[in-house]
Amino acid sequence: MTKTLYIVRHGQTELNKRGIVQGRGMDTDLNDEGRKQAGQFFAAYKQVPFDKIYISELKRTQQSVQPFIDLGIPFEKLAGLDELAWGIHEGQPATTENKAAFLQLMRDWLDGKLDSKFEGGESPNEVKARQIEALKVIMGHPEEETVLICMHGRAMRLLLCLLTGKPLTEMDTFPHQNLVLYKVICDGDKYEIVDFNNAEHLKNS
Repeated sequence: MTKTLYIVRHGQTELNKRGIVQGRGMDTDLNDEGRKQAGQFFAAYKQVPFDKIYISELKRTQQSVQPFIDLGIPFEKLAGLDELAWGIHEGQPATTENKAAFLQLMRDWLDGKLDSKFEGGESPNEVKARQIEALKVIMGHPEEETVLICMHGRAMRLLLCLLTGKPLTEMDTFPHQNLVLYKVICDGDKYEIVDFNNAEHLKNS
């Protein structure tokens, strides 16, 4: 079974623009720039014969791929594709204190402390567990040969580790911005990234 996954991060939201953490608990809309990015991505990839679209349960992912859904391509929401929950820090403006807290959490993760999390939030290991369940759904349909997945920045980094067999401590080796593309091919045995952090479609006016 060969399956091609087009994995994108959602378009920009106002909180993205302002540098405020969203996470799983913030169900925000795309802003004008995000809607423009969605249009640019659609213009570049509308000819791809997607068999199915998978999105998270947060509306910013559906808004990012709505033009494809409007073509009649079936879609499904999977909680396993939701963003990592940042708990008490979601929606909070950046301060010296919470910047320090984020830096410490990132250090913990790099040091292999993958159960570390903020109060009310999720750890990388918890996100990985639900991503494994989401992958069972996505990969359980061999008839869906070409799939579009729209999700979230931190969660996408964790998923790419999961697909490529990298430890989660290496999540930051996968850069991203809003509506950037990672194209992954699965031959039934292993996953290979054939298009890495592609933002070419965003350069068109």
